[in-house]
Amino acid sequence: MLHIVACIKQVPDTKIIKMNPKTNTMDRRTAPAILNPYDAHAVEEAVRIRERYGGMVSVLSMGPPPAVKAIKKCIEIGADEGYLITDRRFAGADTLATSYALTKALEKISKIKPVDLVICGKMSIDGDTGQVGPGIARRLDIPPLTSVNKVVEINKDEGYAVIHRKLEDGYEVVQSTLPCLFSVEKTINEVPYSSFQNMLKAAKYQPHIWSVDDLEDVDIKQLGLKGSPTIVSKVWAPPKPEGGTFIEGHPQQQVEELLSILLEKKELFSTKEG
Repeated sequence: MLHIVACIKQVPDTKIIKMNPKTNTMDRRTAPAILNPYDAHAVEEAVRIRERYGGMVSVLSMGPPPAVKAIKKCIEIGADEGYLITDRRFAGADTLATSYALTKALEKISKIKPVDLVICGKMSIDGDTGQVGPGIARRLDIPPLTSVNKVVEINKDEGYAVIHRKLEDGYEVVQSTLPCLFSVEKTINEVPYSSFQNMLKAAKYQPHIWSVDDLEDVDIKQLGLKGSPTIVSKVWAPPKPEGGTFIEGHPQQQVEELLSILLEKKELFSTKEG
């Protein structure tokens, strides 16, 4: 039976959140927590694969206890099981430490039921790095397929998957051995409204919750802040864009004036560079 694990994250709504200039970190108390939008598409695609080929979908997250809410949202989408690893020793993790912790959890899940496919969102909206998925694949020694925007075929019996990868000027068809890891684009699917049955299931569902001590062969030095070499030296808000120039007149006059403005800008930049 095909077993798909979607790695998900609860994130602050970045449309609302503010930055703490003293600590150079997000003040997560200033915004509501939501399921990372890219991860919602990852879970939806996992559910669609299950519907095509059978099997089961598990979701895995690392975070504080309230991240149970994000796992319940995944159950609403259609996932079968949910796992949350939560421990103060995970706090302050960057992408390197996060991928290590999730890998250890995936290794434990694999002992319960072997994992054939791991699916992640392309990136999280609170980090925008896109590094955790490939980091997990590297640690598990499985192929990472990034920017996936279509799943063509999954063949567990013959041990391969065929997908389309998004490129700037089209797409690339890739065949990979199983197990492997996908990191998916938002364009891979549309996440529909949850069914009433799934909503009821999610309301009652309690995920499996593990601490560091529940995982096996963990190197504490690779967890949390201790295992995170990333340093944010400074954060600042981008400057507001300057007001533009309104060009009047008939099209020919507008074109001439626009060219004049562009040439002036070019000369200004050339002077600064010189």
